[in-house]
Amino acid sequence: MATGTQPHSAHSGTGVHGATRAAISPRQLRTDRWWLAPAATAAGLLAFIVYSTWRAFANSDYHAAPYVSPFYSPCLAENCETMPGGPNWEIFGSWWTLSPALLILVFPLGFRLTCYYYRKAYYRGFWASPPACAVAEPHRKYTGETRFPLILQNAHRYFFYLALPVAGILTYDTVLAFRDEHYAWGHMGLGTLVFLVNIVLIWAYTLSCHSCRHIIGGRLKHFSRHPVRYRMWGLVSRLNEHHMLLAWTSLASVALADFYVYLLASGAFADPRFF
Repeated sequence: MATGTQPHSAHSGTGVHGATRAAISPRQLRTDRWWLAPAATAAGLLAFIVYSTWRAFANSDYHAAPYVSPFYSPCLAENCETMPGGPNWEIFGSWWTLSPALLILVFPLGFRLTCYYYRKAYYRGFWASPPACAVAEPHRKYTGETRFPLILQNAHRYFFYLALPVAGILTYDTVLAFRDEHYAWGHMGLGTLVFLVNIVLIWAYTLSCHSCRHIIGGRLKHFSRHPVRYRMWGLVSRLNEHHMLLAWTSLASVALADFYVYLLASGAFADPRFF
């Protein structure tokens, strides 16, 4: 056959080259630069991992009145900086000596790690499983998400429930951003705009989640009997169409919001005021 799909020999290999798979000897037949997409994905995710790891362990420059970094909100330890009117909840006592960011980042991180789009992104970008459509993966065996640790991806819906209050707290932080450096209300700076854009993208990404769509309308058999839920399901479905874009833009916006607070807190420049 022209495509080389004749049966494998008994000892031809395993995985994609196993006896039950099509006998295509080349690793792929694509002529385009298929490797650009997974390479760009891996580079983008790696850049965020490096940056967020540095900021999470830095334990400094995360508060510049009236702004608080989304990486450190809410601040749950006694070693947090004092943020009048801000998200200071000293749930963990003085025994916690590490960065308070480590107490809260686990929830949005777990939500994103188990997200359906991010699974596709880092499976292809880092694990080459598969590297791209119509490209053979290098693994001898495929077990999917049926074994540890990938079976933990099934916790995505529970991380969604945990991500909702985090988004609510970041909304509270955005409201507090309408104060000046002396905590007086009725002011707006460039940081306020940064926080506004970030929280809109955070909510859009969170609500476009596949779990959210399923929770709202996944079990309904008669939409006509549930018009409100049907409209909500339609709105979430429209957001879901842009889930990949929202995943990337919200990832960039939360890093930008943190970096902006870092620049202010480190004295790089003063927050420009609109009024």
